Formats: sequence, structure tokens, C-alpha cells
Amino acid sequence: MTNIKLSKRLSIIASLVPENAVIADIGCDHALLDIYLSKKNIIKKSFAIDITKGALNQADKNIKLYNAKNIKTRLSDGFEKIDIKDNVDTVIMSGLGDAKIINILKEAEEKLNKVNNIIIQSNVGVSNIRVYLTCNGYYIDNEKLVKENNIIYTVISFKKGYKSYTKKEIEFGPVLLRNKDELFNELIINRINKNNYIINKLPKNKLIKKMFLKINDSNVSYLESFLFYK
Repeated sequence: MTNIKLSKRLSIIASLVPENAVIADIGCDHALLDIYLSKKNIIKKSFAIDITKGALNQADKNIKLYNAKNIKTRLSDGFEKIDIKDNVDTVIMSGLGDAKIINILKEAEEKLNKVNNIIIQSNVGVSNIRVYLTCNGYYIDNEKLVKENNIIYTVISFKKGYKSYTKKEIEFGPVLLRNKDELFNELIINRINKNNYIINKLPKNKLIKKMFLKINDSNVSYLESFLFYK
């Protein structure tokens, strides 16, 4: 079997992986991304890493099924089983929360010396990850949005180096702000709707609600200023 089809989310991640990379795919699940990158000859080598034995067992089966080369699976919590001698230059972390991602990166500081590229797709707290990595030797090279199962995901590619960012760029993404495509508009509208939903759930005739309404009016105007109207 040679053909492998990725989900929209994984396809976006794959599009940001540099050619001839040696990757560590932290939280690889069933290693479909690693297999795709190997079969397309995009990468030199992959370390498919997961903390769940069942996921890695399925990953091993998939690697054999697709006859994929240069992929090694490792049962590991983050970088625990990755050595500097593995020469990993690109790290991928997807489907994890911001706190978990930042904790993994903190614990792996010494092992990141050779890592020039970090590709992140977090389910929550994207701005927190932007803050951490841009304060620790990486800049935002690219950002893409993808909608899958009615959820909009943010995928960010960081590269080693330094750039300064405004609070607005950290919150919404410098590349996303520059492009302002339809998915970005939808993401902003979703945030506005979420703000309104929270306000409407507050008890009526309460001082706290009035305070939130004032804040909400300001937030909505602020968020709406990012919308791109054709």
C-alpha cells in the first residue's frame, strides 16, 4: 500500500515541514503524519513518539502496512527518549494543550540546541505558546488556519531566531493578522459570539453584569476591528 490520505489538519502541518528534516513527532498517535512525510520523501528520518503504548502499537502496524522507511517509534513522555545524538532538527507537537506543550519544551531545553523548527498545533492557549517560544529563541515564520469537524485550528511554524512582536500580534498571530482570510474572520466572529454568550448567561439585574457588558462592548469593538470586509 502506497497512498495515504491525511486529515485537513495534518495536511496543513505537513505543508510546514521543511525538506530533508529529521523530525520528532511528539504525540504522534498512529504515525500517519510521519508515514506521509516519509512516503513523499519530504523528511530524512522521523521519531514517532507517544506516551500511549496502544497508539504506538497501531503506529507500528501502520508503518508496516504502508512500508514506510526511516521511522522509529518510541514510547516516551515528551523528549524523554530523544537524545542529542538523534540530530533532531524539527519538532512537531499537535493536539496537545498549551500547558502540556510548554512543559515539554521547558523540560527539553538542553535538547533543543539543534532544533531549528518547531511546528505547533495546540487546542487551547495559542497565544501562550507564542509568548513562550518568542521569548526563548524562536520567531514566528508562518501560521495557517484550518477548519475540521467544525473546529478552527491554528498551526504555527517557529524558526530559531529573534523578532519582536506587539501584544496584538501575540494574541492573534502576526501572519494571520497580515493575511486576514475568511477563516480568520470566522475565528474572530466566534470569539465575539462566545463573549456575548458568557454575558447572556450572567444573572440579570446584577452589577457584575453591567460591568461585564461595558467590558464586552469594548471587547466586541476591539475584535470587530480585525475583521476584513470585502
